[in-house]
Amino acid sequence: MSAPPTETGRTAARAENHDLDVLLKQLGNLVTPMAVRTAATLRLVDHIQGGARTVAELAARTGTHAPTLARLVRHLVVTGVIEGGEDGRPLNPTRLGLLLADDHPAQQRAWLDLNGAVSRADLAFTGLVDTVRTGRPAYPDVHGRPFWEDLSANQDLADSFDALMSCDDNVAYEAPVAAYDWSGVRHVLDVGGGNGALLLEIARKASHVRGTLLELAGPARQAGHAVAEAGLTDRVTVVDGDFFEPLPVTADVVILSFVLLNWSDDDARAILRRCAESLEPGGSLLVMDRADSEADGADRFFSTLLDLRMLTFMGGRVRTRDEVVRLVSAAGFSLASERTTGSPILPFDFSILEFSRDPEQPTTAEE
Repeated sequence: MSAPPTETGRTAARAENHDLDVLLKQLGNLVTPMAVRTAATLRLVDHIQGGARTVAELAARTGTHAPTLARLVRHLVVTGVIEGGEDGRPLNPTRLGLLLADDHPAQQRAWLDLNGAVSRADLAFTGLVDTVRTGRPAYPDVHGRPFWEDLSANQDLADSFDALMSCDDNVAYEAPVAAYDWSGVRHVLDVGGGNGALLLEIARKASHVRGTLLELAGPARQAGHAVAEAGLTDRVTVVDGDFFEPLPVTADVVILSFVLLNWSDDDARAILRRCAESLEPGGSLLVMDRADSEADGADRFFSTLLDLRMLTFMGGRVRTRDEVVRLVSAAGFSLASERTTGSPILPFDFSILEFSRDPEQPTTAEE
């Protein structure tokens, strides 16, 4: 029989419960995330660094209501983003707050700007409960149309998304292109190829290769401009279209670069079947995506965060390497080779899975 708790034990338990209560309030509130995003959208840290050290000066520069802005600033002080503001002390960003400077290399201000594509899309998480109940993305209900259609129709959103997704060329494009042997390739079809940066890098790397990029109208226009600026219109063609419909050309290499994670398994299989129809005999399907990662800690946190974003924005999901292989195999392919971060040429969690058509498996196969 266990001994009854001592007063010291009860006090410790109450303290622990209080700490857990505070932690849950921090995890569950929507106030702080929206306060930080409002600070990012209004560029408060940039204005403070530019000399606006009082709420009145900040309000004048941001065109906001000074008494209301003061209440926002007070919460940002409490949460450790800004310091000062009381007893006449000038406002200053904390070390944490400096991350919200527009020129900070982490680029967190752009990610949190409510006028930008991703932070605006995050507002769809108000519909997460319906998404969990139905399996359908919340973005169309919140913003009026599906995510990719929204970006295609709104150039400002598309530009902000491209800027957020961009990084050093050697990481985003040069390394994965260098990791594949293009010597025997004649024609590359980049399905859902975005702004064309990957296909253009392939065209520069392999001067004998022709390329076709398929995209929705908005990104197709941007890709067309990029091709023209690169002087590669003689070898690279951009087609405005839908990859759920028959693809416009056949090719000996078909690429899906960070496409499958945007879609449910059913939609992904439909895309893969279209790719199978357009792949020439003996050709290869290259699936460029995230590598298999079962890491703990921060890596696992960001993986689950991305997974829920894919679900809520588009109905997609982050898949492990084995899940991708099963999914692609169900569309009539066999894994031929793979390159992941285990190879020193590929950075971060990037992977290239190369598949060949499996003549013994029909393209309509289901998992």
